Amino acid sequence: MTAEPDIDSIAADLRYQLAARLTDAGHLRSPQWRAAVEAVPRHEFVRRFYRETDAPGLTTWTPVTPELSGVKEWLRQAYTDETLITQFDGREIDWTDPQPISGAHPTSSSTLPALVVDMLEELQVHDGMNVMEIGTGTGYSTALMCRRLGAGQVTSIETDPDVADRARDALDRCGYAPRLIIGDGLTGDPEGAPYDRTIATCGVRRIPRSWVRQTRPGGIVLATLRGWMRSLGLVRLAIGHDERAEGRFVSGDPSFMIARQQDAPESLGMIPAPDDGASRSTPYGPELLIQPGSGFMAQLAMSAARFFSMPADDGTPCTYVLNTTDDSFAVLTPKSDDEWNVRQGGPVALWDVFENALDIWRAADSPMPTEFGITVTAEDQRVWLGSPDGPSWSLPTRAETGGHPA
Repeated sequence: MTAEPDIDSIAADLRYQLAARLTDAGHLRSPQWRAAVEAVPRHEFVRRFYRETDAPGLTTWTPVTPELSGVKEWLRQAYTDETLITQFDGREIDWTDPQPISGAHPTSSSTLPALVVDMLEELQVHDGMNVMEIGTGTGYSTALMCRRLGAGQVTSIETDPDVADRARDALDRCGYAPRLIIGDGLTGDPEGAPYDRTIATCGVRRIPRSWVRQTRPGGIVLATLRGWMRSLGLVRLAIGHDERAEGRFVSGDPSFMIARQQDAPESLGMIPAPDDGASRSTPYGPELLIQPGSGFMAQLAMSAARFFSMPADDGTPCTYVLNTTDDSFAVLTPKSDDEWNVRQGGPVALWDVFENALDIWRAADSPMPTEFGITVTAEDQRVWLGSPDGPSWSLPTRAETGGHPA
């Protein structure tokens, strides 16, 4: 008779291996956080999950459970440095007969451990501090903070009741009892404020004012700024007085999902008619929208825009850049090997705005996101290049992010 696998022993070995890999790669840099990774059983937070396949075509995820994959393989995958999906399209997964899923939108996950511990290291916590976490998710990062600071020092807010219930169960199994709140994380937690540290495990289009108000002066807010086209990066803000905060990007393009309250509208907008707008030539093509540095500038310059490509009725390849808030548009079509035609209309000439931002960026020798910073005041939020007195771009207003009190 085959003996049952010793889950605790196998998982402990895999945790030590994961911690060693994260340390060797420079993600784990302090003994306290390494001890947390070695102690917290990630598999308890991902008892069942989906993992993206390498199959060509439409993105497809396959289910992984102890029953489907075997206990040892399930554990091995649970301790890979990968993001593991636990929910799609805001709906719970039917685990009675799990099947591969294609063309869906992940809405909850256990983020890859390298990014989780990078953020925890950047949070710069010390013993005795209290932390507000926005986005409990599976609860794994919550558990790491409980292990490091003590569960009584951790408050975590999750907007989805089903996700919150699963996280609570997993935390209970691991012996952690932080303060868990089901609600809108963008409004924070005034009852438990002030906090020494605020950390968001979801992307936001602007820093909610509530996070600044509820973090004590001298404290830190760590969050991912992103838009509807792409992520901008992870920012660390030092909290001052009078609802002012300032800091820099500490990394570019972390892969956090955007806060559900700020997700893009379902409709991309109206496609302009073929004779709408004014046309001119441009040396900048649509590939710049997806490249790392130029894409960063595109998101800054066109904060409410989205883009997609589709052929015109005559078969001409077209890329449409549509602004959701004011119906401005830019349509790009190829003109030659190194030149494009852009047709623009609406209140804002979108491609002119992008070209201006791109020219500023290139004149500064195409700096990385870590050369940018952000200043948050009660009136405005601006991302700047080099220093607060340098070139800057405003983040979306509260009305453009869904009207939350922030």
